[in-house]
Amino acid sequence: MALATKSKTAPKKRAPIKTARNKEIAAMTAKLRALLPDVFAQTGIKDEASLNAKIGGKADEFVDLKNEVITSPLHYVTLYLDSFEGHLSTTGWKTAYDELYETSQASDAAQEYLMLFLERSYLKHYEEYSKKTASVGEAEVWMGQNNADYGLLVTPRFENGDWENDKSEIRHFKPGYWTVGHAMETGLVIPGKNKKRTFTDVDDLLDFLEDIIVRHSGSKCQVDIAARYSAFVRGSADPLNVPLLIPEPRFEGRAKAHKYRLDFCIIDGSTMQKTGFELSPWASHGMLTATKGKLQKDINAEASANFDKEMAKHKAYFKKHGIFASMFTDADLEDLDNVWAYIADFLEPKEMMAQMNLHLRNNFFKNKKKPRKP
Repeated sequence: MALATKSKTAPKKRAPIKTARNKEIAAMTAKLRALLPDVFAQTGIKDEASLNAKIGGKADEFVDLKNEVITSPLHYVTLYLDSFEGHLSTTGWKTAYDELYETSQASDAAQEYLMLFLERSYLKHYEEYSKKTASVGEAEVWMGQNNADYGLLVTPRFENGDWENDKSEIRHFKPGYWTVGHAMETGLVIPGKNKKRTFTDVDDLLDFLEDIIVRHSGSKCQVDIAARYSAFVRGSADPLNVPLLIPEPRFEGRAKAHKYRLDFCIIDGSTMQKTGFELSPWASHGMLTATKGKLQKDINAEASANFDKEMAKHKAYFKKHGIFASMFTDADLEDLDNVWAYIADFLEPKEMMAQMNLHLRNNFFKNKKKPRKP
């Protein structure tokens, strides 16, 4: 089957998800501004900046923004309100938290403003808040053949003759983990040398993965899938956010003796879930040779041993590294369109925007309203 031809001059497409999110943020801002006259009249607050500071200034106190993985606007609002409630005074002495609560409680417009403001805050910081911070152990991947391997780290720095992650900066890493944008941002490090393989553009990165790492594997199926991946990235509306199809991942690190190695792996940057793909044609993984003169039972035993070896690879990767490895046999590989369609499904964005639940607001301001004292 002929693959899509590379196009290095194709116009860049806009990222539809990010564009939609920005439009939603702009619409929310307009709604917030429309609420301001009523909020001012009902609360006595004089200006927008003061109001926003009262709400947004407490986000760091109410939500663990450094470590919490926040999956939706509703999740963010829930965390904020739960903590807000826990900060309210139980002694009768009013605090700044009580004042904000009573101000909002006495004004329908202020309640609506609070909820909408929090939802907008989440959307503004979506990439940061929804991303699980990679642990030190999860923050590096090595790929490639023996003596021709490269490292993809999150915050690489060269210290004491080798590469490591700057642990203090992992949380602040801007691109999505293990995406095309990640590789473009950090480049690939060369073990034992203060050198990186950096990339001038996405085409440069894709050419490197195809022509240097995958080509050396000698697998026609692997080369075909890599070419399809490159075409997929080039045709994407947002290439930098496409998960990296990591070729020849080395989850034993840089150790030369690798008992098992997968053909490809995708890591979900939000959950750190690893999904492996192993192209296992019988010719290279199970073919029996020199069978002349052997008894059938011995041939069967060899075939069984080869099968057991492949299953041991599957189990070992899942158990030790938390990788679910999908294996494609000869019957699967006869239709690479289906194989690619299966892999490509893991590259599609799964972002979902939850709608705000009015019940959450009503439940939080559940006490009988009292007029705000002047």
